[in-house]
Amino acid sequence: MAERAKVTSVEAVESFRSALVVYLKSARAAVEEACDEVLRARAWVTDDRRPHWENEMRVRGRKLEEARAELFSARLSKFQGSTALSLMAVQRAERAIREGEDKLSEIKKWGRELENRTDPLLKQLNQLQTFLAIDMARAVAYLARVVRTLEAYASVSAPGGESSRTARQSAPDREEGEAV
Repeated sequence: MAERAKVTSVEAVESFRSALVVYLKSARAAVEEACDEVLRARAWVTDDRRPHWENEMRVRGRKLEEARAELFSARLSKFQGSTALSLMAVQRAERAIREGEDKLSEIKKWGRELENRTDPLLKQLNQLQTFLAIDMARAVAYLARVVRTLEAYASVSAPGGESSRTARQSAPDREEGEAV
């Protein structure tokens, strides 16, 4: 004789399906947010910081030229006090240029490294998004079919004319009666 399926609770399967739908909604949102954060960080480095420091280098270059012109004027006028101040201004501007060059080279390096390090992670996140959107949506649909199938199975009449559910409920009573 074929073994019978032991379905104790169709509601448990339906409850699991409902919980899976809720989980998928929050998981998709979390994965999408993670992708957006990575892309936002990359855009900040390449589209915001790099142009900022390139512009800052132009500004600092102009200040250095102005300080050098002022130093040249001070040397021509032979004023020792203004020459010393002008020399300090040139040195300060040169330090600012070196600092700007360092920051710009770091930003360029960060841009390359950030892209190299985040590309594999973004690929994995995109695969996870696909899994959540396609495969897990199929799983939810499959669980809905399972619930319908189980409900149909539970409502099928047993050979004696009573429904399977009634037959299952009364089977333990018959077993107790047979044991007596």
